[in-house]
Amino acid sequence: MKRQGTLVRWEKDRGFGFIRCPDISADVFVHLRDFSERGTSPQVGMRLDFEEIHVGGKGPRAVAVRAAGAQQQRPQRRQQQQQQPQRRSPRSASSSLPMALLLVGYAALLGYGVWTGRIPPIALGVLLLLSLLTFFVYGFDKNAAQAGRWRTAENTLHLLSLAGGWPGAWIAQRLFRHKVSKTNFMAIYWATVLAHMAAVGAWVGKLVPAL
Repeated sequence: MKRQGTLVRWEKDRGFGFIRCPDISADVFVHLRDFSERGTSPQVGMRLDFEEIHVGGKGPRAVAVRAAGAQQQRPQRRQQQQQQPQRRSPRSASSSLPMALLLVGYAALLGYGVWTGRIPPIALGVLLLLSLLTFFVYGFDKNAAQAGRWRTAENTLHLLSLAGGWPGAWIAQRLFRHKVSKTNFMAIYWATVLAHMAAVGAWVGKLVPAL
C-alpha cells in the first residue's frame, strides 16, 4: 500500500532508518537499498513516498522509497542503465594484489613451520576453522545490519582477525560488501593482519636453533 511519511531516524553507517507515517501505528523500517533512486542521501526530516509491506511477521517495512514529489525514473532510461556492463574498479583490483602476496607469504610461513616441526599440523586446522568462523560472523553481522537487529561489535571482528581468521574476514568483506567502505575499520583490520603474521613469524624464528 502506498504511503507517505517523514524520515525520523537514519543510521548512516548502518544504512537504515525509520519513517513515521500518520496512517501507521509503528515506525516503518527502511534500508538504503529500498530507495528507488540510487545515490540518494537520506536525511532526517525528509518527506518520503513509499510502499508498506510486512515480511515474516515483523513490523512494517518500506520499499520503492523516493523523495515526496519526485518523478519515477523513465523505464527506458532505467533499462539502459541496467544494460550497461559493470566495470571492475581499478582500486578493487589493486587492493587484491597485496592480499594475494600476503596469502602466499603466510602459506609459505605456515608450510615451513609445519615442515620443520615448529608448528603442529593441527594448528592449520584451527586456523582454517577460525577463518570459517570469522567469515560466518561477518555474514551474520551484514544480515543484522540489513534487518536492524543487534550487531556484532567491531572489536570482536578485529579479535577474530588477529587470532588468525583474517583470510576469512577478507573474503567476507568482498563477498558481502561489508565494512570495506569504513576507512578506520579497514586500517585496524590491516593492522591485525600484519600483527598476526609478525607473531607467527616471531614464533617460528624463535624456535630456529642458533647457528
